[in-house]
Amino acid sequence: MIHLAEQIEAAVAAVRRHWKERPVAGIILGTGLGGFARHIERATHVNYGDIPNFPATTAAGHAGRLVCGTLDGRPVVAFQGRFHLYEGWSAEQASLPVRLLRGLDAETLIVSNAAGGLNPQYRVGDLMLIDDHINLMFANPLIGVNDDLLGPRFPDMCAPYDRQLQDVALQTALDHKFALHRGVYVSMLGPTYETRAEYRMCRTLGGDAVGMSTVPEVVAAVHAGMRIVGVSTITNVGTPDALDETDHDAVQTVAATAGEKLAAIVRAVVAAA
Repeated sequence: MIHLAEQIEAAVAAVRRHWKERPVAGIILGTGLGGFARHIERATHVNYGDIPNFPATTAAGHAGRLVCGTLDGRPVVAFQGRFHLYEGWSAEQASLPVRLLRGLDAETLIVSNAAGGLNPQYRVGDLMLIDDHINLMFANPLIGVNDDLLGPRFPDMCAPYDRQLQDVALQTALDHKFALHRGVYVSMLGPTYETRAEYRMCRTLGGDAVGMSTVPEVVAAVHAGMRIVGVSTITNVGTPDALDETDHDAVQTVAATAGEKLAAIVRAVVAAA
């Protein structure tokens, strides 16, 4: 078995053969949000298949490549596609992009996703700043032997999302005159969308949005000592008593419409990183 530190070292070396800079931040682009990469200048593309130990992306809307370049003059790395547990990957494998990012010496992680709205005040197309999360995947990327060089055995999760960078995001939304809610993200295993009873449960537990990703990445980033900002695009509204069928094509389409709002937030956070 190849140890995690060795996997990270090999992945970093593969990327360094194509791109030598130190990124100030990394962006994981969720379903329908891959188009953000067009904002990255002087871009170098590295396919996931060329990065040792990286799984292949199978989910629609996830291109499966790394985009390295500059955003407003600052070096960044964007992941066009993530790895989901419902694809058959472990939580540790799902968090490999974060491990690579930290191996490249980045200190800030920006995660985005498409999510179903639980809060009755949310509307399709809104953005939600992730203030906290609930892990209902019942999986954790830190299970197993801990490598103390990567992070502590028992990382604290009382405040995984950076408050100062959240304030930057909120001010950006105010300046650009669009709504940015602040709420709790609930992660489910998927790939099925939630039942009416599950929507009720998630809302009762305190969730404002529900999705199938992000939490393994955030846990790994906390373990690695990174600053984290998370944003969900509300692509459907899960009102249990008036629930319509959810279609993945529609989810991708709605997520793409939020691209410019997300871009404004990412630019501001990268500038502050």
